[in-house]
This record gives sequence, structure tokens and C-alpha cells, in this order.
Amino acid sequence: MASDNSRITVQSTLYRNTVHAWKELCESQKVERVPPLDPTSPVPADCVRFVCISDTHNQVECDPGLVPSGDVLLHAGDFTMNGVPAQIDKFNHFLGIMPHKVKVVIAGNHDMTLDENKVQNSRDDLCEDFYITYEEYEKYIQDHNVCSSKELLTNCVYLEDSSVDICGIKVYGAPWVPQFCSMGFNLPRGQPILDKWNLIPSDTDILITHGPPLGRGDRTIDRARAGCLELLNTIQQRVKPKYHVFGHIHEGYGLTTDGITTFINASMCTLRYRPTNPAIVIDVPVAEGHSKEELSAVFTPTSHRT
Repeated sequence: MASDNSRITVQSTLYRNTVHAWKELCESQKVERVPPLDPTSPVPADCVRFVCISDTHNQVECDPGLVPSGDVLLHAGDFTMNGVPAQIDKFNHFLGIMPHKVKVVIAGNHDMTLDENKVQNSRDDLCEDFYITYEEYEKYIQDHNVCSSKELLTNCVYLEDSSVDICGIKVYGAPWVPQFCSMGFNLPRGQPILDKWNLIPSDTDILITHGPPLGRGDRTIDRARAGCLELLNTIQQRVKPKYHVFGHIHEGYGLTTDGITTFINASMCTLRYRPTNPAIVIDVPVAEGHSKEELSAVFTPTSHRT
């Protein structure tokens, strides 16, 4: 479905700060608001309905009705508050009761114990800065007979620099965000984070990242720009997906388009961590030669040992 731009190389760009970078770019950028689709509308027979959510922070588990029905549930990360295994387990049980045939999940910066590099190399920081104690991490993992927090996610397709094919629709997920409060999946701006974006296949139809690209649902309450310029360049110059789903900046919720890609900040929680932003649904045509019958073959839930 997406065009082949595999020969295009995106370069890292030097800039003073993100606000200045966007000021230089914005006059050449199309940023058009897109009205959301009614989640109660009928799904066309030749389309897959994706339900997009992000930044739920363990606030939706008590009210599953906040998430509308659909074929595929996409979560763009920050489904916990600080990523301790008990919170991940709670979210996984929530996924297990949701009616969507496929659930696709990436991590966010709050889902810290899913960041294996941080667990292995910054364990003391997790305890001192984020109060993730031995009892909350190591003991929980041992008591549940798993080797890592990722093994607790048994009711979804978990993507981390990886992809899944859904009825011929190619979905790629990556959790990385520019350096932010020394939390999970942080990378410096410039070449280090661009190296991750270079892994995104050029034929991606739906891109899921936790953080926004520069200028798209990334403006914070203090008027800063939290988005990633390298991600924006990767999307607009090389990948050109039909949809880009993300979260991270709660106050950036909503949909815009540049005429090629629809950018969806699907953060359900507000700045006060109240899940009052509605889930966003999109209907994506099934790829030629595929059918919706393939949905049942995408994922089979597994059980971790208890």
C-alpha cells in the first residue's frame, strides 16, 4: 500500500532548539485539522477498523467502555504510571477482556521496566528516581515465573522496532522518544534517535511511535515543542505512511494531516491524568489480495506461568 522510498536517505539536522526548528519549517508545512470518525458508525465491509489509544496510564482498566469496539486495538504506549510489573499485568488482563480480534501495543517512556537496557544498566536509578523497588520488580517477576516484564504481555502483539502484517496492512511500532526526564526508551536527538527511525520499513502503512514528530500534536502547555525533527523528516521524506499514531504529549491530542499522512495524537489522559479524551478510530481498506478473515490468524493469546 505504501510507496517504495527505500533508496531515500534521511540526514540528521543541526538546530538550536525545537521551537526554533519548527519556526523555520512551519511556513512550508501543511497542518490541517482532521475531524474524527464517529466510533459508532458502521465499518465498511472492505475496511479494518483500528481503534487508536495512547497514554492511558492504568486509568481505563476500571471502565473498559471508554474504548470503543473495532477490529484492531492500537496502543501507542504509556499504559502504566511507572512500568512496574504489577501495572503491566493489570493492563494485560484489561487487554484480555477487550473484544478486538487483534491488539497491538508499544511501550512509552513511563513503561520503564520494558526498557531492558535501562533495567540492566540503570537499575539503581529506577529505584532511586522512580521508586521501583526489588519487591515491585525482581520479586514480582520471580513470583510469576517470567524472565522479564515483556513476558507479562500475553494478550497482545508487542512491537519494539518491529512490525506486524494485518490483512496486508503493514504496521510498525517503536517506543523511542527524545531525551525526557531520564525515563524509559530515551535517546539523544540527532543521529542516535535517527538510527532508530532508519529501521522503519519504507512500505509501512501505519506507523506507531510513542512520541510525536515535530510540529504535529507536540506542543506542550508551556509552548515548547516536544516533537522529533528526525522523525518528521523520516515520515515526510522516506516512509510516507498513511497514518502515524502516537501520544506522549497529552495536551496535543487530536488529528492533523499534511496531505499524505494523517497524524494521530491518541492520548486518552489529560494533563491531570484523567482519561477523558475519546479513543480515535480509523477505517483502513484491506490490501488487495487479502481479507478480514485473516484477522483471526494474526495473534493467538498465550499464558505466562503463575
